[in-house]
Amino acid sequence: MEQSDLIDKRLTDLEIKASFTEDLVEDLNQLIVRQQQQIDMLIREVLQLRQQSTDTSQGSFRSLRDELPPHY
Repeated sequence: MEQSDLIDKRLTDLEIKASFTEDLVEDLNQLIVRQQQQIDMLIREVLQLRQQSTDTSQGSFRSLRDELPPHY
């Protein structure tokens, strides 16, 4: 093989690797976007649950006698 053939092969190999790397980076970026959307949704749900919890705890008196023990 000539020197130019070796250089061409190395260049082609590098271009292939670069292409796969670009694809991987794009896939990872999409994954991060989906995960951030899930995190945002979970934060909203936690905030809603906290609000519901404070609303119900302030709204009515609950007797401990009305509560079932954990083993029931």
